Amino acid sequence: MADRVAVDGRALGALRIALGLLLLADLVLRARFLGAFYTDAGVFPRALLVERYPTISTFSLHALSGGLWWQVALFVGAGLAALSLLVGYRTRLATVASLLLLVSLHARNPLVLNAGDSLLRRLLLWGAFLPLGARWSVDARGADSDAPDRVVSAATAALVLQVVLVYAVNAVMKLRTDVWLGGQAVRYAFSLEQFTVLLGEVLPEYPRALVALGTVWLALVVASPLLLLARGRARGVLAGAFVGMHAGMALSMHIGLFPLISIAALLPFLPRGVWDRAASGPENRVSSVVEGARASRIASRVEGLRPIGPRAGLSGVFDEARRDRLRRGGRRARTVLLGALVVTTLAWNAASLGLVAFPDVGGVDPADNRWAMFSRPPESDGWYVAAGSPAGGAADDRVDLFGAAAARWEDPRDVSATYPSARWRKYLADVRWTDDDELQHRFATWLCHRYETRHGHELRNVAVAYVSQPTRFQGPEPVERTAVVQQTCPR
Repeated sequence: MADRVAVDGRALGALRIALGLLLLADLVLRARFLGAFYTDAGVFPRALLVERYPTISTFSLHALSGGLWWQVALFVGAGLAALSLLVGYRTRLATVASLLLLVSLHARNPLVLNAGDSLLRRLLLWGAFLPLGARWSVDARGADSDAPDRVVSAATAALVLQVVLVYAVNAVMKLRTDVWLGGQAVRYAFSLEQFTVLLGEVLPEYPRALVALGTVWLALVVASPLLLLARGRARGVLAGAFVGMHAGMALSMHIGLFPLISIAALLPFLPRGVWDRAASGPENRVSSVVEGARASRIASRVEGLRPIGPRAGLSGVFDEARRDRLRRGGRRARTVLLGALVVTTLAWNAASLGLVAFPDVGGVDPADNRWAMFSRPPESDGWYVAAGSPAGGAADDRVDLFGAAAARWEDPRDVSATYPSARWRKYLADVRWTDDDELQHRFATWLCHRYETRHGHELRNVAVAYVSQPTRFQGPEPVERTAVVQQTCPR
């Protein structure tokens, strides 16, 4: 069992660097719509958050204020924590701080979250119990002993089990649908132009290749438990196959950071041989960067703050025997906590599949938070049209409120470009399917205010519609308009 849950210490260092980069990229991408998604002036004010998610909202520091300044301050703080994690300075503290700020950010607006966000949270959670800073980090410089090449603990077991659960749960959900067993799922997925980019715009011309890709992907997720059961080169080959498929997703589908987060999650499965071959390159380059940072004035000051060797804080208060007892007690408590978290994770995933009952926790249903990920791809594509009538204009005057591409009733040349980001696509889907009139009206009100602020004149009303186009592999694909919300702009 130890061989199967062991992780190379260099893989943990690479995972730390990947997590730092992903957190920074996530903050940059979210910052483009900071006011829209995270302030009271945006589409999801705090009053609506508390009404829809009374329990989740209590975990959000971002919900303490609805002002833009507060969100900017927390984003800067999260960026500093991510940067500290990236370089490996005070790694455990940086990991915990990044986790808490990420949970807070996600709790501020659950409407824009996806599977990648959920996986990123869990990687940080298990990473808080792992020696992420033992290799390729500022913390590792000047250490008393060499970092272990092989790490085996309850935390490494939790990490690898978590990644396997993502694929295994998704495999079960795919096997429950006829569209995956029939081989047409990937064809439906790549017919959704709101998702496809780059290679995804070319692949639909090769339907047989798409069916083959779907078969390979289904076989991989079904075989995902081998990531835990296999060892050495066999595990590395399987992990490499997953990495290749996720790289293909990144080059063909507009789904945010999910493929990159998934690739980062697979780093611990790469065997020792991979890191041995990479050691002469990346490790030396990382070491050179760290040495360069140490040579700079700023990094020298930072390095001076880092404690090297035994900390004197406890030694002045407790004798050696008592310190040993405290360390043993801390390790036991950490193991118990990890065990409880692993059991909870297993029960949650089983409940998401309907296999066991899970106690009600603040109204959060495991079935609504499972690793679905295209387990049943939509069989129709679509885009939104948001139009407004300027005050004082003719009755039939209309202006686009959401982007030039989105204002067309006919099929846009690039449907994915009608969505400002993957998070907007997720939010708009929630607005379309919700039975909460307040959420829809809040979106329309935001459109009114944004237009009036930008253009300096008022709107009389706003109307948002969704244009759906069913996927038919043969024959015409007629469009259908569905009204989402219509309202008069507030004064």
